[in-house]
Amino acid sequence: MSWGTELWDQFDNLEKHTQWGIDVLEKYIKFVKERTEIELSYAKQLRNLSKKYQPKKNSKEEEEYRYTSTRAFLATLNEMNDYAGQHEVISENMTSLITGELTRYVQELKQERKSHFHDGRKAQQHIETCWKQLEASKRRFERDCKEADRAQQYFEKMDADINVTKADVEKARQQAQLRHQMAEDSKAEYSSTLQKFNSEQHDHYYTHIPNIFQKIQEMEERRIVRIGESMKTFAEVDRQVIPIIGKCLDEITKAAESIDHKNDSQLVIEAFKSGFEPPGDIDFEDFTQPMKRTVSESSLSNSRGDGKSEPKFGGKSKGKLWPFIKKNKIIETLLGTKLMSLLTSPHQPPPPPPASASPSAVPNGPQSPKQQKEPLSHRFNEFMTSKPKIHCFRSLKRGGAGPEDFSNLPPEQRRKKLQQKVDELNKDIQKEMDQRDALTKMKDVYIKNPQMGDAASVDHRLAELGQNIEKLRLEVQKFEGWLAEVEGRLPLRTDQARRQSGLYEAQNTAAVNSCAQDRESSPDGSYTEEQSQETEMKVPATDFDDEFDDEEPLPTIGTCKALYTFEGQNEGTISVAEGEMLYVIEEDKGDGWTRIRRNEDEEGYVPTSYVEVYLDKNAKDVYKSLQKISE
Repeated sequence: MSWGTELWDQFDNLEKHTQWGIDVLEKYIKFVKERTEIELSYAKQLRNLSKKYQPKKNSKEEEEYRYTSTRAFLATLNEMNDYAGQHEVISENMTSLITGELTRYVQELKQERKSHFHDGRKAQQHIETCWKQLEASKRRFERDCKEADRAQQYFEKMDADINVTKADVEKARQQAQLRHQMAEDSKAEYSSTLQKFNSEQHDHYYTHIPNIFQKIQEMEERRIVRIGESMKTFAEVDRQVIPIIGKCLDEITKAAESIDHKNDSQLVIEAFKSGFEPPGDIDFEDFTQPMKRTVSESSLSNSRGDGKSEPKFGGKSKGKLWPFIKKNKIIETLLGTKLMSLLTSPHQPPPPPPASASPSAVPNGPQSPKQQKEPLSHRFNEFMTSKPKIHCFRSLKRGGAGPEDFSNLPPEQRRKKLQQKVDELNKDIQKEMDQRDALTKMKDVYIKNPQMGDAASVDHRLAELGQNIEKLRLEVQKFEGWLAEVEGRLPLRTDQARRQSGLYEAQNTAAVNSCAQDRESSPDGSYTEEQSQETEMKVPATDFDDEFDDEEPLPTIGTCKALYTFEGQNEGTISVAEGEMLYVIEEDKGDGWTRIRRNEDEEGYVPTSYVEVYLDKNAKDVYKSLQKISE
């Protein structure tokens, strides 16, 4: 089956058909291009969708992704990103393997088709020329035959006429013979031209045209095969990414199966557990007995002095105070700091620093004055009668950052924050140490090769790094101390978890109306008028001391370095050696004494002029806030 034999006379139709085939190929190329654009657009939209729901850095959303369900969702987002990447691969492969290849092939196909049909037209023009030559030869032969016939008839007429001269007859005879000869020559030429045309026509229809049409047929068949292969490639490009897409879907399924509801429930407990014990039973208060309004030395509330009854903290009132139990830690620290400062700080001016920097010049400096002994009740009443200036803890909580030791948080949350802070400080220490090691190596290189740089130029930076590392280590020790306290490795209160049930009533009526302060109740969670009446301003010193011995240590607000040796021989002071680094727990209040701590068991006052103090800004701000509250 060949187009050359079957379609020898369908040159024009074949030309139209092959042009239609090229149009179909170009249409398919356009289809694939639009498919690649759709794949790219789909991949872009998937990536944007995945990016839209990704957790933002340093935001609250990042903390939410510790739960297994949210981690599974995050894994789904990541897999969708990979899924989008596979659609980009589909687009790239279709563009390179189909669109690009077919576009080049179409250009070649057009050139080949043009060449074949040019040869076909050339063959047709040649056979048409031969046909015209044949027609011209035929007409000339016909004309010469007619002319010869007329010349013969004229000769015969002249020969029969007796009036015509012999010369005229001879002339007519010669003319007739000439015409006959021309007719014979035209006949021969016509015969030759006819044979040549028949030969050319045979070659045209049985050789040239079949060959040209066969080439056109082969060209068209190659086009059909090529478009079929492109369609297979179209499917293969999709099939190649199916395993990877399947892996993405498997990972999404795996992430979904990794969701653990029990684990998420436990994480909720860890995130919000306060560490407080539930409130205990409320004691019965008998209002049938007469009440006597007095202030005992063990009470932390002030009497109004106007004879009005104090509010009872029983029944629903106690229950309402339970949500605000977090304030207890701040109030404990505040009241303990104020009271212990009044009880233990020296009352006389501190000794001046030694005239010489040598420790031996003035081994102890001027002797610290003997502390005047005062009755415990007098000192305690001095504290209790000082006018409180607590306006509102809510405003303190809203304003700026919380305390450095996170004492405003519940125990469990405080432990987590402290652990996080310790980890951050350790990372900072490691960074500083890495920088120091790098600078040390650089200094060694400069020493060995002075032309590369001055070794002394890095000494200042090394000293700074050393100071930074020392400060960070002190910070780590400080936070580790608080962390150990929270985790129970340091002495804590032996009493059971105490219940917040009281309000610290100030003398200023406006302050009372604006903000009520929690205070610590008795270990069993109750406080009654009868207990206040029984004490009546008489508190045994041992009970009072035990109460504050159980208090948590004051937070450090900075560090200090001893400039001179000081031998604290008097009550409330502590001995220090020159160059010793210690913690500052209370600033100089204008009396010349600074309260410091060596460890959890050794703390006391030293002359401010004997030490160089480095206060931590955040801790100082919190400490000043507490000082303002306590004044």
